[in-house]
Amino acid sequence: MASTETNTKDSGDLAGLEAGLDALETVQTGRKPLRRTFVEKILPPVTAVALVLAVWQALVTFGIVDDPTKLPSPGAVWDVVRQAWLEGELLGYIWTSVSRGLLGFFFALLIGTPLGLLVARVRFVRAAIGPILSGLQSLPSVAWVPPAVIWLGLNNQMMYAVILLGAVPSIANGLVSGVDQVPPLFLRAGRTLGATGLKGTWHIVLPAALPGYVAGLKQGWAFSWRSLMAAEIIASFPDLGVGLGQLLENGRNASDMAMVFEAILLILTVGIAIDLLIFSPLERWVLRSRGLLVKG
Repeated sequence: MASTETNTKDSGDLAGLEAGLDALETVQTGRKPLRRTFVEKILPPVTAVALVLAVWQALVTFGIVDDPTKLPSPGAVWDVVRQAWLEGELLGYIWTSVSRGLLGFFFALLIGTPLGLLVARVRFVRAAIGPILSGLQSLPSVAWVPPAVIWLGLNNQMMYAVILLGAVPSIANGLVSGVDQVPPLFLRAGRTLGATGLKGTWHIVLPAALPGYVAGLKQGWAFSWRSLMAAEIIASFPDLGVGLGQLLENGRNASDMAMVFEAILLILTVGIAIDLLIFSPLERWVLRSRGLLVKG
C-alpha cells in the first residue's frame, strides 16, 4: 500500500515537473507589445544619440569649443549631409564602400570557412598555421595597405586584397573556436550513425559549431569594414571613385571638419546598419534554435 502511494506521489511529481518545463518552454513566445518593444529596443539608443547631440551642441553653443574648424555644430554637419543628398552624391559614397565591403567579405567567407575547418580538423595544419592566423588577426589592417598598393597598384583588387587579409583570419579563427567547443559525444554519435568525413563535417561539425562561427563572421565583417576604410583613406585615386574613406580623406585635405564628421557618421551608421540587419538577426536565430535565447 505504501509502495503504491509512493509511486503515485512520484508520478505526480514527474507530471508537475513536466508541466513546469513545458511552461518554461512556452513562456513569452507571443509577440511583444509595441510599447514594450519601443521601451526596450528603440528608446535606449534614441536617448543615447539625443544625449550625444545635446552635449555636442552645448560644447558649441556655450563656447567651450568655439573654433568651427575643430568642432562644427551638428547643424553644420547636417547641412553638409543634406547638400550631398540633394546633389545626388550621398548614396554614391555609401554604395561605393558598401559594395566593396560586402563583396570582399563574401570572398573572405569563401576562403576563411574551408581554411578554418582545415585548421580545426587537421592537427598538422593547426600546428603549422594556427599561430600565424592568430598573429594575422592581431595585425592592424592598415599595415597591409602599402604592400598591397606595391603588389597590385591603385585599383579595386588592392582594396579586396586588404579586406581579405583583414577578415579571413577572424572568420577562420571563429570557426576553429566553434569546432573546438563541439561536444565529443556529438562526434562519436555521428560516427556511429555513419556521418564521417565530409558528411560528418556537413551534418555534425558545422551545425554544432554555428554559434562560434557566427561570432567569427561578425568579427570578420568588422575587420572587413575597418580594412576597407584604411585602404580608401590611404590609397586614394580618382579612378577608384569616392567611398566613405576617400570622403574622410577629402575632408582632411580641405580642412573641412564638417565633411570629416559627415564621413565619420556615415561610416558609423553603415557599420551599425549592417550589424543590425544581417548579423544580429542571424546570431539570434542560431541561439534561439539551440534554446540559448528565450523568445520574447
